[in-house]
Amino acid sequence: MTSDPFFHPISGMDLPRFAGMPSFMRLPYVPPTHDRFADVQLGLVGVPWDSGTTNRPGPRHGPRQLRDASTMIRAQHAVSGVRPFDLVNCADVGDVGPNPADIQDSMNRITDFYDQLREAGITPMTAGGDHLSSLPILRSLGRDAPLGMIHFDSHTDLFHSYFGGTMYTHGTPFRRAVEEGLLDPKRVCMIGIRGSAYDTEDRDFADSVGIRVIPIEEFHDRGVKDVMAEAREIAGSGDTYVSYDIDFVDPTFAPGTGTPEVGGPNSYQALQVVRELEGMNIVGADMVEVSPPFDTSGGTAFLGVSIMFELMCVMAPQIASA
Repeated sequence: MTSDPFFHPISGMDLPRFAGMPSFMRLPYVPPTHDRFADVQLGLVGVPWDSGTTNRPGPRHGPRQLRDASTMIRAQHAVSGVRPFDLVNCADVGDVGPNPADIQDSMNRITDFYDQLREAGITPMTAGGDHLSSLPILRSLGRDAPLGMIHFDSHTDLFHSYFGGTMYTHGTPFRRAVEEGLLDPKRVCMIGIRGSAYDTEDRDFADSVGIRVIPIEEFHDRGVKDVMAEAREIAGSGDTYVSYDIDFVDPTFAPGTGTPEVGGPNSYQALQVVRELEGMNIVGADMVEVSPPFDTSGGTAFLGVSIMFELMCVMAPQIASA
């Protein structure tokens, strides 16, 4: 099938990239109240929320900056030739409206929004927000059966709690997701983990439940293709979520994030790992922790939306063939 022309982005040949109202990839804005909402197949969602941040705040402003940067995205992938906007109906379905004063209420709002996407049959591509945003998304997508997950990050986000008992931070979402039965830990692979640590609690938990953690040293020693072949094997053919923290990338290439860690992959490797997801059964993906206050050049946001486009290029063919 080919997509409905209504869902095609505005071309830079028709309207300059610096003009017009910003939306993700210059796509039509189709919120849940829109009469074409049920026709959307791949929905780009903003989650402007960072109440789980424990050090440098700012990712709540990420979706707005990512929308601005995404005007530079064109219609065709440079290597694969995939044209995701031709394959499926894509749209900017808007932002989840969080409650910045209440973590639990915000998570409920996020889950409710994604429930609407599920009911309409829309596969979500999310722009965060801090990494706690992933938990309420998984509460919707993983409600019926636990998902596999491929997780690109410099941190595991598997800690039990912060500050003596705070259970919901950007360092705890995947511990909660495993505990709540939203993720199958034996189908979870975490790639790029590095940096100094308080202790080994998170890694000990990963070992205890069967989560595969690939530290950055192993990533660099083995190379992208070998590591990603293992990640694909771990996730298997079942429903899989992809969570991509921009701090997976070395801060030389992505300084605009709250908890940077040196020694990471370069921007080309950041794209390569996504290309190796081709053919997987991806039911949703996110790009989180882009923090505009630390992104003075805008380069982090542009890398972030470039990765989002890469994800769309591996998700769209699968959605079209379903």
